[in-house]
Amino acid sequence: MSRNWSKWLLSPFFVFTIFIIIKFYMSWGVIYDTVFSWKPLLTELPIVWAIFAIIELLASKRKLGIYLAVNLLLTGVYFAVIMYYKYFGIIVTYHALAQVGQVGEVKGSVFQLMHASFLLIFIDLVLIGLMLTFSRKSRVWNKIAGVQASRPIAAGLLVVAAAASVFTIVKHEGVINEVRQTEEMGIINYELYKIVSTSDMERTVGSTEVTRQTIDSLKGIDTTAEPRLFAAAKGRNVIVIQLEAFQNFLIDLNVEGQEVTPNLNKLKKEAVYFNHMFQMAGQGNTSDAEFLTNTSFYVPPVGAATDEYVDYSLPSLPKYFKDAGYLTATFHTNDVKFWNRDKLYQALGFDYYYDKSWYGTEDTIAFGSSDKILYDKAVQEIAEINRTGKPVYANMISMSSHHPFNFLPESMPKLPLPAQYEDTFAGDYIQSQHYTDEALGLLISKLKEYGIWDNTMLVIYGDHMGLPIYSLDNTDRELLQSVLGRKYSYTDMLNIPLFVVAPGALTPEVSPQTAGQIDILPTIANLAGLPIRDQIYFGQDLLNHSANLLPERYYLPSGSFINDKSIFVPGEQFKDGIVYPLPGDPQQAPYPPKADFDRALELLKLSNSYVKSLPSVANDAKAQPGANRTATAIPK
Repeated sequence: MSRNWSKWLLSPFFVFTIFIIIKFYMSWGVIYDTVFSWKPLLTELPIVWAIFAIIELLASKRKLGIYLAVNLLLTGVYFAVIMYYKYFGIIVTYHALAQVGQVGEVKGSVFQLMHASFLLIFIDLVLIGLMLTFSRKSRVWNKIAGVQASRPIAAGLLVVAAAASVFTIVKHEGVINEVRQTEEMGIINYELYKIVSTSDMERTVGSTEVTRQTIDSLKGIDTTAEPRLFAAAKGRNVIVIQLEAFQNFLIDLNVEGQEVTPNLNKLKKEAVYFNHMFQMAGQGNTSDAEFLTNTSFYVPPVGAATDEYVDYSLPSLPKYFKDAGYLTATFHTNDVKFWNRDKLYQALGFDYYYDKSWYGTEDTIAFGSSDKILYDKAVQEIAEINRTGKPVYANMISMSSHHPFNFLPESMPKLPLPAQYEDTFAGDYIQSQHYTDEALGLLISKLKEYGIWDNTMLVIYGDHMGLPIYSLDNTDRELLQSVLGRKYSYTDMLNIPLFVVAPGALTPEVSPQTAGQIDILPTIANLAGLPIRDQIYFGQDLLNHSANLLPERYYLPSGSFINDKSIFVPGEQFKDGIVYPLPGDPQQAPYPPKADFDRALELLKLSNSYVKSLPSVANDAKAQPGANRTATAIPK
C-alpha cells in the first residue's frame, strides 16, 4: 500500500498538479491580492485536471515530456498575465501575440515591470531540467511516469473536470468587466473562452445605421447652431504634438520648490487648457493615440488600431487638410515600421512621414534621436515648406520620455530632486518629463525664431499614462502622495493634458469640461474652418459643446466610461460598478445613469461598424500613395 502511495505521489499527475496550484495562486496574488481563498482551486483546477486527464488517456511513451511541455505552456500563460496586468491593469489574451515583435524594442520596460519574485514561477522547470540532466535517480521518475493510468478513472476525471470548467465559463460569460470575469472563470478558462467567443463589443451593425444624426443623438449634441470660433485659425499651420506618457498632474507640479514643467506652465497662460482631458488609447498605446487624434474613431474592441484598422481607407485630419490645400506630414524619430506606422500613415493619407531614416541617430534617447532633435529639424522643414506658399498640418510624436524613463544620459543636466527620488520609478518619471518640457521650450523658441509662431495653431496633449497604478511600489506611492498632497489614483493615472494655442485667435482659459483624445479632430477642424459637419466622427468640438461622454476600453474594462461627473467601471454588470470622482472633485461622485452606460456601449459598436464598412486602402483610388507620398523627406 505504501509503495502504491509512493508511486502516486511521484506520478506526474500529482507532482505537476502541485506545481500548477502554486502558480495560479502566485498569479492571483498579483492580480487580486489573494493570499488564500477557495475560488482559485474551484476555477483553475478543473481545467488543469481535464488537460492532465487527456495526457493520461492518450500518452504512454514520453508522458513526462508532455507534462513538462504543458507545464511550460501554462506557466507562460500565468507569467504573461502577471506581466501584462502590472502595466495595463488588464488580463492579456491571445490577441496580444500580435505584439510579440515589439518586445525587443521595449525590453527595458519589460525588465522594469518584472519583480524578481515573478521569476519563481519558473523555478520548478529549472529544477526538473537540472534533475533530468544530472541525476540518475530521475530515470526512476521517468519509469514511474510511463506507467499507464487507469483509463476508466482518467476518462471519468476528464468528463467531470471538463463539465465543471464548461459550467463555470457558461455561468459567467455575461460578466462585462474582463478582470472580474477572469476572477469568476479562472485564468485558463478565461483564455480558452476568449479564443472561441465573440463578445458583444466585436459585433457590428449595418453601416446605414451609422449616421451623423444617430451619433449626435447618442452624445446629446445639438449641431444646429453656428459653431463658435469657426475658422478662427483658418490658413495657419497646425502643429500637433503628442507627448510620450505625459500625465496632467505634472502641470504646475513643484518638487521641493522646483518646477517640473516650467515651459508648459508658462504656455498655459496663452492657451485654452483642458485639465479634465483623458486618454483613450488601446493596445497600440502611442500609435493608438495617433489613430484617435487623426480619425476621431474609437480604438478597436481587440488588438491595436495599427493591426486591425490600417487596411481601411480612413477619413482623417490629413485628408481634410489636404483638401484645404495643406501639405500633411508626421515626424517621429523611431523606425516607421514599429507598430505598423507605415501602413497607418498610408491609411490616414499623410503626404510624408519623417522617421529614423531621416533623423539619423544624433543625440539618441530611448529608441531614436532626442525630442530636441525631433523639434529642431521638424521646425526647419515646416519653415521650408511654408516658403513654397503651403501651410502645413504636422504631427510630431515625442519619444524621449518613454517607459521605463531611465534613458536620459548621466551627463545631461537634471532637475535637482531630493535624495529620496534617486533610482525610483517615480523619480525617473519626473526627471524624464522635465526633459520633455525643456524640449518643448526649444520647440516654441524655434517656431518664433523662424517667424511661424504667430501663424500657427499648436495643439499639445499626452498620449497615455506613464505611471500605471499597478506598477508602483510603496516608495513610489509615498513619493507621489507627498508631491500631490493626496493618494495617487485612477483619475490621476488616466488624466492627460490638452493645450490649444493660437496666438491672437483664442482667449486663454482653463476649461474644466470632460475631454478625450477623440475630441481633438473636431476641435481642430472647427478652428481651422474645415467643413466636416456631415462627416462621420465620434468626438465633439470642445469649444462648442460642454457635456461629454467618453466610452473607454482596454486600459479600463469593457463598459467603462467617463462623463462630466466621474469615471465609471462596471462590476459583473452595470449595477455593481465602481465610481471614481474626476480630479479636483469631491471624493463622493454620484452613480451614473444606466442610459450613459448603454449609450457608451452603442457608440463603441457604431464606431467599429463604420470603420469595418470603409473601403480598403488597396481598392480606394483616393487612398493610393502618390509618387512621393511615402517618401521620408520632401524632395528639394
